[in-house]
Parts: sequence; structure tokens; C-alpha cells
Amino acid sequence: MKFGILLQSNDPETAWNGVRFGVASLKKGHEVKIFLMSKGVESIKIDSGKYNVKAMFDEFADGGGVLLACGTCIKSREMGENEACPISTMNDCIDMVEWSDRVITF
Repeated sequence: MKFGILLQSNDPETAWNGVRFGVASLKKGHEVKIFLMSKGVESIKIDSGKYNVKAMFDEFADGGGVLLACGTCIKSREMGENEACPISTMNDCIDMVEWSDRVITF
């Protein structure tokens, strides 16, 4: 299946579980895309000790997952683009939803 994950939280445990779901899905042979939106764009840097979201994102990328992030949300937080998380548009989010068999939100 094709899973689209919409991650809108910067809560360490919620973000970690969202990306962990993506990693587990990849390991079961599914295709996965994660779109970071709202506070979720901040999750790429989270390492709270107990919930190392940044390391989970690395595992997601190493497993072949695709990561996208809302450009408007990044710019409103004065964050820059990084190669692990390219700036994307609302049209990219729509494309992910249309591509997906299932969309999961965290």
C-alpha cells in the first residue's frame, strides 16, 4: 500500500510515533511519504532524549521514505530548507493525498 502521513505536531512523543509508523510501514514493504505541516515542520530537529525524532527521520530516509514540508510553515518560523526536508507546496500535499491509498495524521 501507499501511506501518506500528515505530521502536524512538534510534541516529541507524537512526532516520534508518526515517523516510527512510517519506518515500520517501510519495513513491511509499503511506500511512504510524510508531509510536515504547521508545528510538524519543527519536528525534524527534535531530540528530547527519550524521543529522538531526528534519528527516526534518518531511519525513515535510509529506508526509502519520502519527506516533504510545507514551505509556508517553514518560512513563517524563519527556518531554512535542508536536504533531508525540501520545501514543498500545498499542491505537493494534495499530490501526496491523491497518491496515497491511506492518509494517516499525527
